[in-house]
Amino acid sequence: MDNLDRALIQNFPGRVVRKDLTSLLKRGANVPTFVLEYLLGMYCSSDDEDVIAAGIEKIKTILTENYVRPDESEKIKSRIRERGQYTVIDKLTGWLDETVDKYYSRFSNLEFSPLELSSDYVTQYSKILTGGMWCMAKIAYVPQGEDFEGKRKRRESPFKLVGVKPIQMPSLNLDDLISKRKYFNYQEWMDLILRSSGYEPDQLDNKQKFHFIERLVPLVERNYNFCELGPRGTGKSHVYKEISPYSILMSGGQTTTANLFYNLSNHRVGLVGHWDTVAFDEVAGMHFKDKNAIQILKDYMASGSFARGKEEINADASMVYVGNINDSVPNLLKRSNLFEPFPPEFNKDTAFFDRMHYYLPGWEVPKMRSDIITKHYGLITDCLSEFCKEMRKQDFTALLDNYYHLNRDFNKRDEDAVRKTFSGLCKVLFPNGIINKEETKILLDYAIEGRRRVKEQLKLIAGNEFADVNLGYYDDEHKEYVVSVPEQKSGDLITNATLPFGHVFTMGRSQSSGEMCVYRLENKAIRGSGRFEKQGVTTKAVRESIESAWMYFQNNSKKVADWESYSNKDYLLYYADLQNKGLSSQVSVAEFVGLCSAAIRISVTESLVIVGDIKLSGTLDELKDLEEIFRTCANAGATKLLLPRSAVIDMKNIPENIRKSVQPMFYSSPIDAAKIAMNI
Repeated sequence: MDNLDRALIQNFPGRVVRKDLTSLLKRGANVPTFVLEYLLGMYCSSDDEDVIAAGIEKIKTILTENYVRPDESEKIKSRIRERGQYTVIDKLTGWLDETVDKYYSRFSNLEFSPLELSSDYVTQYSKILTGGMWCMAKIAYVPQGEDFEGKRKRRESPFKLVGVKPIQMPSLNLDDLISKRKYFNYQEWMDLILRSSGYEPDQLDNKQKFHFIERLVPLVERNYNFCELGPRGTGKSHVYKEISPYSILMSGGQTTTANLFYNLSNHRVGLVGHWDTVAFDEVAGMHFKDKNAIQILKDYMASGSFARGKEEINADASMVYVGNINDSVPNLLKRSNLFEPFPPEFNKDTAFFDRMHYYLPGWEVPKMRSDIITKHYGLITDCLSEFCKEMRKQDFTALLDNYYHLNRDFNKRDEDAVRKTFSGLCKVLFPNGIINKEETKILLDYAIEGRRRVKEQLKLIAGNEFADVNLGYYDDEHKEYVVSVPEQKSGDLITNATLPFGHVFTMGRSQSSGEMCVYRLENKAIRGSGRFEKQGVTTKAVRESIESAWMYFQNNSKKVADWESYSNKDYLLYYADLQNKGLSSQVSVAEFVGLCSAAIRISVTESLVIVGDIKLSGTLDELKDLEEIFRTCANAGATKLLLPRSAVIDMKNIPENIRKSVQPMFYSSPIDAAKIAMNI
């Protein structure tokens, strides 16, 4: 037991539990974590090992004898009938039937007809009416023709609910919990929250701690859109399945508009109206049967409301998207973007991705190991979940204005995203609203990084529309701080290293995907008789482009360097599709330069991309999509771009920020291009 354990026991008596006991009991009982920990809080909230041992045995007995498993419903009903009355552990949900002015209830696992519910229970435990409450319920069996006191009376059901004892917190005194914050410093309170979530902070670095805290933000912030993609085994969905009873995890990924938003047939609001958080596990499998669902989803993520039929409906549920990345981040950034795991329905849908408030980099989260699971004390999970639910009513978005002002690269969606993330982190770590300048900066830096990660991917997808990615802020002394993302580095595809003879980088539109892509043409010249072999060249259009370059090379190579003999060599080409998006048929100028480079053994200039296409007639084809070419070059890390001189007229349309990062050079013919590329 350490100092934090002692502080927890002292300040939260009856509401703390040793988290390793949860794991111990969880192995033998498929019971929600918050139910287990509530029982542990009742019977094992002590540092006395004898008390803990006795408490565990008591809990095991309760779970064995009273917990209702779905497949044992009829067995329990029989036990109630034979014994006259029996106590069960199950989730009880109630509602008011206004037609008869009575409350009724049903259980989650025990299959009964609705049972009449005393208004005393509703008054005392309001949670029964707001999503349901796990409880120990005493149920009596009253034979047909008699009531519970033995008087003859016809009843709809022989079962009667005669006692309810909550095993969830029926309510939370939020002010009392927040008042305890003053007894813990910033780092201690963060560690307290982490241990309450089941993690051991001593095994995590500061950035990793923030990642685990960020996962709680959708639970404390209304209408928060959160995305986490990363490797398997990092516990991405744990929070939304085990920590909070107010969160639902859509494991299959498939749902309908009626289920998620609104059912037009019965006029009932869907999941977004009944849960605080709706989480989609394995986003790659997300699928909507209704084609309009994605548009409704975008509308809801942007405004917290949606139109369905004649209704305009508001809801508070946060949307969470978690899934796996099946490749390394550098490779993913080379060939695509970090939103690639989303299904084809969302492919390049910048309007959808722009609504993401935070992208948590799952590759920075450690895989779950036994040493990351804490063995210390923490708040019972139900206390943590109730704290998160109550904090949703607070608004801390303006606290950052006390010390900092966002810079001009922020648009409205960027600002909303960062303020929501900052507010959510404040609610978890500074629930009393007391935060100094240094602490504000820490939270603000983290909040901006997650939003900038979204903007960087949007820039890769759509270019100039999302060019303002340098998100940052000013302090009172007008000093600017710009926040970057660690994985977004230039030069992933094209480096400054000197290439081997015959190797060139080029660019063209893929025949398969239609995207502007980067390619590497690797030519090699060996002693021979003037033959040309090609590897990696598949389609007819691509072969014709390469053949155009070869024919031009045969007729004009002497004009590049007349001292070299070209006919006494064989030439080999490997066409490398660096982004795995299909080959382009617009690379013949670069291939001509590559053949010349291989023949005369001179490397092309470093960090250079050559674009242009030679027609079979030997003339140059018209160059299109110049802005996209520049943008793709900049994203790939190139610093120089060799273009046909006819492109000069279109240079005025290239945004200044892109022109600054890529230096254009112009050639009048393929021969001129070869001389410029090799500095001849």
